[in-house]
Amino acid sequence: MKVSIIIATTLLMLASCNPKADATQQQAAPVKKDISLQLYSLRDDIAKDYDATIKKAGEMGFTSVEAANYADGKFYGKTPEEFKASIEKAGMKVLSSHTGKGLTEKELASKDFTEALKWWDQCIAAHKAAGMKYIVTPWMDTPKTLKDLQTYCEYYNEIGKRCKENGMLFGYHNHDFELKNKIEDKVMYDYMLENTNPEYVFFEMDVYWVVRGGKSPVDYFNKYKNRFTLLHIKDNRELGQSGMVGFDAIFNNTDAAGVKHLVVEVEQYSFTPEESVKKSLDYLLNCPLVKESYDK
Repeated sequence: MKVSIIIATTLLMLASCNPKADATQQQAAPVKKDISLQLYSLRDDIAKDYDATIKKAGEMGFTSVEAANYADGKFYGKTPEEFKASIEKAGMKVLSSHTGKGLTEKELASKDFTEALKWWDQCIAAHKAAGMKYIVTPWMDTPKTLKDLQTYCEYYNEIGKRCKENGMLFGYHNHDFELKNKIEDKVMYDYMLENTNPEYVFFEMDVYWVVRGGKSPVDYFNKYKNRFTLLHIKDNRELGQSGMVGFDAIFNNTDAAGVKHLVVEVEQYSFTPEESVKKSLDYLLNCPLVKESYDK
């Protein structure tokens, strides 16, 4: 009995995403896990052959996708219904999408979002028709003043309210500048977390960019609990390649973060895009710290 407990404890302590940590685990067939792919990872392949690339993503083992090509009511030139059908044909689901609309100087000064929200109403309708659960703004210019940043927080709250009324959630995706930039002595990312309504705005943390911003993802998980519904799981190239992102600590603290989905994004490659994306997925499938699903 005592020996069994010791063995079990030792195995738990050794559990790691390090591919060299457990050779037996690496050789075993990976467990099926709910993991999404940010389609920007295969942007060049998609531009050449959309259908074949989407099919390959499904065959790799991804269970859902995050779009990055919304424009004029369409996704990758397809109607919302056509896009949804193409993803489901490949054995995956439509999870989320990156898109956004910044405010003009006039809108910032007046706090009148009327015209911008007309665009959002059309955008939300298209995303709803495509079966999206989440809409994520992937970028914003750094506001000049704290007043302007506060206006953006109010703007995002309003977008989030409209998304929620349509059965979706609205979020913001970071890069490193939100953590590096201070506006009137306030860290931009922290201010956004503290001045958006959790009922209407979640955050899709890009863990790589947080690290590049000189911060700890886990510190943010614990300080702002349950705000990080989606995680962009990314490295400098393929997952685990750089050694600079503490994936073990991240996966051990997802409960505090409130994570519901992991989204793989690969922006730079050591191999072909397809190979790099597959290696990144395999890294997660073989990691015992990654749950089979976070949305249960």
